[in-house]
Amino acid sequence: MDVSSAVAKMSMKQTAGGAGAAAAVCLVCKESCSGFQPHSWRKACMACGCSTVDHAPGGDLEDDQRMGRLLADSPSSHLTAKVKGGGGLRMYKRNRMIVTNPVVSRKDPTFSTTTYDWAPAGLNQKLAMQYMERIPENLCPVSGTDGALERRRQLLSQLPAYDQDPMKCQSLASEEEISSMLLFVKNYKQEVLGVGEVALPGEGGALREAANQRTAKEAKDRSNSDKKDALEQHDQGSTSSSASSATGSTNGTDSSIKTDHQCSGCHGKVAMDSPAVYAERAGYHGALWHPTCFVCSECGQGLVDLVYFWSNQKLFCGRHYCQTVWPRCSGCDELIFCQTFHTTKDGRTWHRHHCCCWKCGQNLETPCQH
Repeated sequence: MDVSSAVAKMSMKQTAGGAGAAAAVCLVCKESCSGFQPHSWRKACMACGCSTVDHAPGGDLEDDQRMGRLLADSPSSHLTAKVKGGGGLRMYKRNRMIVTNPVVSRKDPTFSTTTYDWAPAGLNQKLAMQYMERIPENLCPVSGTDGALERRRQLLSQLPAYDQDPMKCQSLASEEEISSMLLFVKNYKQEVLGVGEVALPGEGGALREAANQRTAKEAKDRSNSDKKDALEQHDQGSTSSSASSATGSTNGTDSSIKTDHQCSGCHGKVAMDSPAVYAERAGYHGALWHPTCFVCSECGQGLVDLVYFWSNQKLFCGRHYCQTVWPRCSGCDELIFCQTFHTTKDGRTWHRHHCCCWKCGQNLETPCQH
């Protein structure tokens, strides 16, 4: 997305929460909240004061569209698919898992079905289930449970749409600010963003080879596309080309020769028959985590759908990585891309016009009746 496109589309900004969000009941206040009523610029409900995240508005389609935009143009774009007629937009190919087990009874056998709203991609069901069994029950994304609801809340909290899409921001006031945001997003997609991969200890070499093959294929596809465009511009006929996909091994010796693996989080031993999480950005040699240790180094939350940001040899969720680069407004929760902003005595940062009382709008550094 270029600056002019962002400016044009931002002229049609939606209110916080989007259409249809008003029906979302607060998960904190429950019955005492009459339904989500979005504030004009705060990411909060005017009816109860709780955050948008606590109402978890939207649904699967919005989640997958948002994740598709996030992972597009990154090394994890293979987890997305092009939207037909979408003008280049991509949709998250979220891996859902359905497990069917027989129910023993005196009569004819029946089956119970468990659906997981998300599961690690590329695994056989046995290993995927081993991974799920290591996730706390209250966080396990079984469809229709509190764990599935918590996954959605984490998506909204850890990966807010307004940290990646200028169209979701209401505080960008100039083309310069939009340009700064677009460049920031482009850079973190290319250099920091990744999605963890689940495998057994010792299988880092195979994951690395698969990553090399993806990189080579993408390079070949880009080369073919560029050649096709060039030939079409010169009114030439069909094209044929070949590309070399030879890519050398990286990150040191193949980790498969190791027999003792240590978690990069808790530094405890990772059993050879136990699923582990690898992060391509951290390198496949020597870096792996227990499923419950693959967490943000700032907030300690498990990284939703294994989406991580790797910076200064640490794992971050999207929210807390972005805050290491740009300040975040304590009023509207958006990143601050303008040159001047306000910092209060408690160290919190604000857009200047957002440092105000919720009820009367009085500047917070001036006493008011509220």
